[in-house]
Amino acid sequence: MENENTLDHLLQIEANAAALVSDAQAEADRRIHESEAKNREAYEERFKVEAQKLEESLKNEKEKIKSEYQKALDEYRAEISGININVDNFCALLNGYLAGKR
Repeated sequence: MENENTLDHLLQIEANAAALVSDAQAEADRRIHESEAKNREAYEERFKVEAQKLEESLKNEKEKIKSEYQKALDEYRAEISGININVDNFCALLNGYLAGKR
């Protein structure tokens, strides 16, 4: 009888230990899930801020390049608009090259 009481007592202790381990695992899982959720929110917020910065930087850089391109194009157009084109001489030179005279 004493052996049965001892075994019952040990089984009860094992059941209590299993319950403690299960509760501890559940608490650990809850904390991990809570921490992951908080970290995910922080990551998404930071990602959003950094993405906005990069988009703004891209927009500014595109505008800068477009402005530089337009300036260079305007300068080129101004430069070539002042050039006097002699079509007759060009045609004569071209005919000479095509006819093999030069």
